[in-house]
Amino acid sequence: IFQKWVNREISNFDYLIQLNTMAGRTYNDLAQYPVFPWILRDYTSEELDLNNPAVFRDLSKPIGVVNEKNAKTVKEKYENFEDPLGMIDKFHYGTHYSNAAGVMHYLIRVEPFTTLHIQLQSGRFDCADRQFHSIPATWQALMDNPNDVKELIPEFFYFPEFLENQNGFNLGQLQMSKEVVNDVVLPKWAHSPEDFIYKHRKALESEYVSAHLHEWIDLIFGYKQRGPAAVEALNVFYYCTYEGAVDLDALTDEKERKALEGMINNFGQTPCQL
Repeated sequence: IFQKWVNREISNFDYLIQLNTMAGRTYNDLAQYPVFPWILRDYTSEELDLNNPAVFRDLSKPIGVVNEKNAKTVKEKYENFEDPLGMIDKFHYGTHYSNAAGVMHYLIRVEPFTTLHIQLQSGRFDCADRQFHSIPATWQALMDNPNDVKELIPEFFYFPEFLENQNGFNLGQLQMSKEVVNDVVLPKWAHSPEDFIYKHRKALESEYVSAHLHEWIDLIFGYKQRGPAAVEALNVFYYCTYEGAVDLDALTDEKERKALEGMINNFGQTPCQL
């Protein structure tokens, strides 16, 4: 499969889906949902110029430090972290780039995710300002906040319906602007959800992404996922998110085990290292 990809016999999209599958990710488990990268950083131009490298996100950096300004904060957090009990290893991020709540966040307008989201929020929609209501605003929030490190899900490259409130859910109003949350606000360069998906998929298959995608793959699935390379790349997550970090079978206390299981399920999981 790797050779096929190198020879351009399979698309970047297909390659990412296959890597996700090999690393234990599946559509059947929200806690281990397939993870895809943010690939663009231009969500404000009238036209999207895929021949301009400046419109693309730097794929060699974890999303939390794509904005240089955040790197210092993230580094300091890691260096200053000490667990008095000596159980928890140092980490750069206490959140994760892929977890169940994040998947529901993006897919809130389509069932069964709407119902799952409502269950998670104890029977109602979360407050409007925390909903996924705009692609440009979501990107801006990632750039401003090193604690928000959500990557994307595959739907961003093929499924326009998740950007529309076709079921007419009442998702509330934004506090500041009083704007009603309805369909997802798109970048200026996209004229409809279909147009967004078309251009976004085109961006994923572009020359720039084909040349740099392996850098992101190293962070998520490869050698920069853990160990010294991960520390150097500012890519270390909370210890519970790594495969094999916790031996659940060794926990005899049922309560403790349940609590840890819940934590792993909600916190996000780092894919198996390939």
